[in-house]
Amino acid sequence: MALVAAYLSGCNARKEPPAVAVEPIGFSDITESANLSFVHNDGIVGSYFMPEIVGSGVALFDHDSDGDLDIYLVDGGAQDDTVSEKTNRLFSQQDDGRFVDRTVESGLGDAGYGMGTALGDIDNDGDLDLFVSNYGPDVLYRNEGGGRFTNITQDAGIRGDDWSTSACFLDYDGDGLLDLYVAGYVHDRPAKTCTDSAGRQEYCGPMAYRGVADKLWHNEGAGRFSDAGESSGIAQGAGKGLGVVSADFDADGRVDIFVANDGEANNLWINKGAGQFEDQALMKGVAYNSFGKPEASMGVALGDLNADGRLDLYVTHLVRETNTLYTGADGGMQDSTGLTGSGAESMPYTGFGTSFLDADHDGDLDLAVANGRVTRNDGPPHSAAGSRLEEEYGEPNLFYVNEGDGRLQNACAAAGDFCKKSRVSRGLITGDIDGDGDLDVVVSNGHGPARLFRNDLPGKQSWLMLRAVDPRLKRDAIGATVEVSADGSRMIRPVSSCNSYLSSSEAITHFGLGAAARTDKIRVTWPDGSIELFPGVAANQAITLQRGEGKLEP
Repeated sequence: MALVAAYLSGCNARKEPPAVAVEPIGFSDITESANLSFVHNDGIVGSYFMPEIVGSGVALFDHDSDGDLDIYLVDGGAQDDTVSEKTNRLFSQQDDGRFVDRTVESGLGDAGYGMGTALGDIDNDGDLDLFVSNYGPDVLYRNEGGGRFTNITQDAGIRGDDWSTSACFLDYDGDGLLDLYVAGYVHDRPAKTCTDSAGRQEYCGPMAYRGVADKLWHNEGAGRFSDAGESSGIAQGAGKGLGVVSADFDADGRVDIFVANDGEANNLWINKGAGQFEDQALMKGVAYNSFGKPEASMGVALGDLNADGRLDLYVTHLVRETNTLYTGADGGMQDSTGLTGSGAESMPYTGFGTSFLDADHDGDLDLAVANGRVTRNDGPPHSAAGSRLEEEYGEPNLFYVNEGDGRLQNACAAAGDFCKKSRVSRGLITGDIDGDGDLDVVVSNGHGPARLFRNDLPGKQSWLMLRAVDPRLKRDAIGATVEVSADGSRMIRPVSSCNSYLSSSEAITHFGLGAAARTDKIRVTWPDGSIELFPGVAANQAITLQRGEGKLEP
């Protein structure tokens, strides 16, 4: 009981806002003015088909290599084997900042029952290819250049008819080719009928079904993949995976994988080399919360929240559970939720997509969370949002600013439009949409319109965007870590395109520099563990760091 009391005391200790004033950040909803016209279709007909309430995600990347970010939104579909009239849609950004639907021209109009996305250059030709996870057969698209994509799923050997969720490209064996990790959710066939405490039909939870083993696809080159699930050890378990991130969690020069499992112990697949993985989530402290309980893990944010030079994990959960922060510690990680000040505050909400971002350019990571229930809200609606689904399941988003030491202060009042509406939000991804150096946010909403929030950060705080590239591979150095030192502060960012929930983005690292006019130095830890030092650069620019052009650190 002492542990419980201490934990709740930590969660509740910061309910009162601190004296430090939060500067306005001002996220503006520019969805309509930007011509981003997309409404998620989940095929609702009143049968409480479980995939309706789970998806879907978004990808943010430059699909046509014209220098700006485009938006790919995943749609739902029909509940049977018929083809949905709606497809996933690609919106291409134009010179004036408005978006034009280029789905047909791009070839990316998958009509499956969509869930998530993953981005990665599978053929090392310098452009990003796209994987789409589905309720049913997944799809792999090869980027042919010029904004055109080809469905190569069958030729690539990607197969299976399971329910896939989040996915991630990573090079787990160090051969220079990006492999693919795909989280599996549950076997929901035949479907069951579930009810709430009042006896009304309701969406089933994950406990109603058995889990699906995750998949690991090994890149054999020439556009071919082989199933490495059994040989690697990944397929030995059958979790209920929803969120996936990858990083070198034990600093041994090999990339590892964290999987957020819904209602079951999370996985931390530690890469043992020779194509083998071992689940060390329990040993490393991320299988359960501090009470030793599994939680309804959904989305995952990866970053160094408390600026101690070690990567942390923030995992979103179900209503009446706290979102949980695992901070890096010697030999593993620990549940530090009670120290953030945000634990109890998250309990009324069900969190999905989430991301660390330095929204105010002060040098530390802030936090955005997309919320939306999976069970009916019996209380009064948070706001009149529109559809029946939004009224019964909608919730406002959450936004926190970092006080500099990893403690989080609710900043919804200063976040403009981001927290104002209640929707059934799912995917969330960040990127510099308008090219002004700060991070904007895209949120996908179940049975509702996707939203684009532009960061209208006032003031003259400095920033830097860095892309770490291995010229031998002609692509981003997925699995690297970039560290920037400026004005006595040290900031680290992982190089990865997979994060949040069912969503992906370009692997660009972003740093707020405060009042600093330049950085002191830049340090890159490449995926194999080797380290290069690069000289400081002027602030307020986007630059590329080429492997081999720095000074090797012993």
